[in-house]
Amino acid sequence: MAEHPYDSLSPDTVIDAVESAGYRSDARLLALNSYENRVYQVGMEQGPPLIAKFYRPERWSDAQILEEHQFSLELQDADISIVAPLPDAAGTTLHSFAGFRFALFTRRGGHPPELDNFDNLLVLGRTLGRIHAVGRAQPFEFRQQLSVERMLGESRAFLLENFIPAPLLPAYSTLTGDLLQAVSAIYEEVRPADLIRVHGDCHVGNILWRDDTAHFVDLDDCCTAPAIQDLWMFLNGDRPERQLQLAELVDGYTEF
Repeated sequence: MAEHPYDSLSPDTVIDAVESAGYRSDARLLALNSYENRVYQVGMEQGPPLIAKFYRPERWSDAQILEEHQFSLELQDADISIVAPLPDAAGTTLHSFAGFRFALFTRRGGHPPELDNFDNLLVLGRTLGRIHAVGRAQPFEFRQQLSVERMLGESRAFLLENFIPAPLLPAYSTLTGDLLQAVSAIYEEVRPADLIRVHGDCHVGNILWRDDTAHFVDLDDCCTAPAIQDLWMFLNGDRPERQLQLAELVDGYTEF
């Protein structure tokens, strides 16, 4: 049986890793929800708990993770509410212990924003406008660029070759082929100047809402993409509802 990448990430290893970065834990440990990585709330002997994020092995290179961290710190320096990694005394944000790479963050409270409240959408639009203003300042060098082939073409091919039952192959191939053609035609309108640094996985699960402020977390999927990548996941309902929601987001967004 193949080993899972996190098989050796025991509670003791988590605590020892955090202490290797210069903190003293009181051994309280709480696992938090995370799809790709392993994230824990770690109690401290002095002060509030910290959040420790252990990156999935072999998913990102060190250069890609550090570029994510740098983007987070740029946003924080611009007074945007981003939960950025904590640097140590030497300015290091990416640590290594027992074969795992990890980063530490302050704990931030909040709840997902209510998207049926148009005032919330306006605030989200304003905040994303500020995030993207910083994102336009310089390009990513190592992070991935959103592309139709990588996000749709490669996924389609993999599913056709490995998962779709034979009786469904013709219908699935035809439908997704038409979709790939339509999306490619739309994406051809994207100009190089439209590609900026974005959050990349911007949905309510990555936003902590508190005191009418959106606190953004988890830039693990930040990438180079058109601005709409950070807007479309806030839209829901039928077409008229989505148009109203998008109009509110854009009203806030264009203030910046």
